[in-house]
Order: sequence, then structure tokens, then C-alpha cells
Amino acid sequence: MTMRDAQAWRDARQRNRDWLARWDATAPPGAETDTPLTLRRGLRQLLRLADRGEAMPFVLEVDGAFGGQVTVNSVLRGSAQSASIGYWIDQRFAGRGLMPRAVALAVDHCFGPGRLHRVEIAIRPENSSSLRVVEKLELREFGYAPRYLHIDGDWRDHRLYAVTPEECPGGLRARLG
Repeated sequence: MTMRDAQAWRDARQRNRDWLARWDATAPPGAETDTPLTLRRGLRQLLRLADRGEAMPFVLEVDGAFGGQVTVNSVLRGSAQSASIGYWIDQRFAGRGLMPRAVALAVDHCFGPGRLHRVEIAIRPENSSSLRVVEKLELREFGYAPRYLHIDGDWRDHRLYAVTPEECPGGLRARLG
């Protein structure tokens, strides 16, 4: 992502507001800051994290249009060499198998140039679309986290998935054929 993606991101998020609301992270009570997070400030913050190697934000482009986002978050170095991935897609592009490919490419990047050893994905149990992504990628479920993340106004349970390069020696993209 770059600052040039801001308007397209805003348009896609606006267009998909109702469709994504159930799955969007929210600030828990008492976590609000004095300064509201604007799109530009949030994107600058994300790009700063990317510059420091703590995040990898990717745009999903579909036929030249902004179609969604895959973000590698919480990059840990040292002995962990791990991160988590979050993603969303514009509803008009959903159901085409694009997100499994995008996540696979992001994971393959993490294991290649990103030099990571473990990538995790946390998914709400009722998010059948996201569960289908990890199912197609044959990711290993390793746990269940009650009240794990503040989503859509409350603390929500999540199913936890992970993958390491040893589990996909040919790359995750290769699993999709």
C-alpha cells in the first residue's frame, strides 16, 4: 500500500461498510485516544510500521480496481520470526477465489523475502467466508481464543490457524493449483 491508495481504500470501505461491519476491529471502551484516527493518519501509521519491518500491507487489485487488503501484522523478529495476517475483500469481488490466492501470496512472501517462520490467522467462528480461505489453503488449526479481539463492539472468540514453511515446502500458492 501507498498513500496513493487512500482514496480507493476509502471508497471500497465506504461501499462495503455494512458488509464488513461484523468483522471489523473496534476500540474497546477506554482505549479511545484524544485524537481520532483518520484514514490518512492510520495509513501513515501502517506505512511507518512497514518501514520499520513490523507490518506488510498489501493491496488486492482486481482488474485495475482496488479490491481489498491483506496485511501482515505484528511482525516479531528474534527467536519468533512470526506474524499474523488480516484481510478483507470488496463484496463485488467476493466468491471468486481471489482472497485465498492473495493470502497464499502474502504467506509465500513472508516465508521468502520476509524471512518469517510462522504466520497465524485468527478468525471468528461464525465467519464462514474467512474459514473457507484457511480451508482452501489447508492451514492447521491450533487453538481457540475466547474473547480474543474487540470486533464489532465486543470481545469476540476466534479460531486460530498457523502455517510454517516446513508445512508447505512448495509454497502456499502451490496448494491452490
